[in-house]
Amino acid sequence: MALIVKRSGNLFPSLTSSLFDTGRIFGPSLFDLDEDLGALNNAAMVVPEANVIENEKSFIIELAAPGLEKKDFKVEIEENVLTISAEKETKSKEENQNYRMREFSYVSFSRSFRLPEQAKHDKTDAKYENGVLTLSIPKKELSADKAAKQIEVA
Repeated sequence: MALIVKRSGNLFPSLTSSLFDTGRIFGPSLFDLDEDLGALNNAAMVVPEANVIENEKSFIIELAAPGLEKKDFKVEIEENVLTISAEKETKSKEENQNYRMREFSYVSFSRSFRLPEQAKHDKTDAKYENGVLTLSIPKKELSADKAAKQIEVA
């Protein structure tokens, strides 16, 4: 299984820098939009990094998702596609004599992986420890009796 996905970089293209690149004329850029939009993008769209490992008996997917709990995850397999998603909402409220403050925080993501035909979906095991979700998907044993079939050309 050769599937390794890394998501990094900005959602917005570097076109914003090209349009407002004043560095050639005035020195440092006056409108450095890529940095600001990139920070907004990284805060709003968190996609956890994943390690995909294949050994003789199974496929192992490790997903780095610190700060979540077991109950926040939803893991589904449908038509050889494994989908891992999570949602967490945090609310904090502080009241004082002169002011009232509320903060809300939402974290959600979804990652999908296409599994090979030899994966045993019904035996998938998942555990969450120390901020890492680990999924173990055993392999079906391939039968050696499938010899090559020769077809005569008429």
